[in-house]
Amino acid sequence: MIRDITLGQYYPGNSRIHRLDPRVKILATLLYIVALFVVKDFAGFIIAFAALEGVIIVSKVPRSFIWRGLKPVILIIAFTLIVNIFMIKGHAIWQMGFLHITREGLITAAFMGVRLVLLIIGSSMLTLTTRPIGLTDGIEELLTPFKKFGLPAHELAMMMTIALRFIPTLLEETDKIMKAQQARGADFESGNMLRRAKALVPILVPLFISAFRIAQDLAMAMEARCYGGNVRRTRMNAMKLEKRDLVASLLFLAFLAAIILQRILM
Repeated sequence: MIRDITLGQYYPGNSRIHRLDPRVKILATLLYIVALFVVKDFAGFIIAFAALEGVIIVSKVPRSFIWRGLKPVILIIAFTLIVNIFMIKGHAIWQMGFLHITREGLITAAFMGVRLVLLIIGSSMLTLTTRPIGLTDGIEELLTPFKKFGLPAHELAMMMTIALRFIPTLLEETDKIMKAQQARGADFESGNMLRRAKALVPILVPLFISAFRIAQDLAMAMEARCYGGNVRRTRMNAMKLEKRDLVASLLFLAFLAAIILQRILM
């Protein structure tokens, strides 16, 4: 299940989505997330799903790879569904003691489940189609206007990108530690959920040690290359908006207009 986490991973490709300016993709992802919280009925989710489906088709990222990223968060989605089903008051359709299922609870649970799925897939498409260096440059460019207020744009962009980039690395390290402990007789699969959680505690210590080691190696590598942050730093490839970026922006604005119009009319 650890290998199934796709957040922070980059899927190599040369599609139109891959070639878009990182700034366009970052802003589109942020506004897409906002749009998901603006939607208040399933008709809006149909529009959001259609837009996301179009991006997936154009990006040519395998669907199996995308849906695989949902496996690690199935428990979170299931917990959200259960809480909404049993906690929302309304017209009861089943009841046993203090437990009850209402029609409103089922509708709310389905609504929240769809929102979470679209949110996770939509967010993962950003990292799947954007190289880490492009993501760093895009975030830095978007934060540059805030430098006037003392915001360290480059440093923040670098930290955010490194954090995303090393999620797969730490997950791979966790998988290695678990396999090493299983070879020594550790059991992470038997027993109830509480016992499984306790069995994972011994993994945390070597994982933290490994994380600090990786961080130290990265810092030493950056110092050895005389990395100095944003001091007199130039780029080999300057970021410039192309015609395809304008077309993508117009299509996304059309999507936002459809979401807003649907909310007003409904």
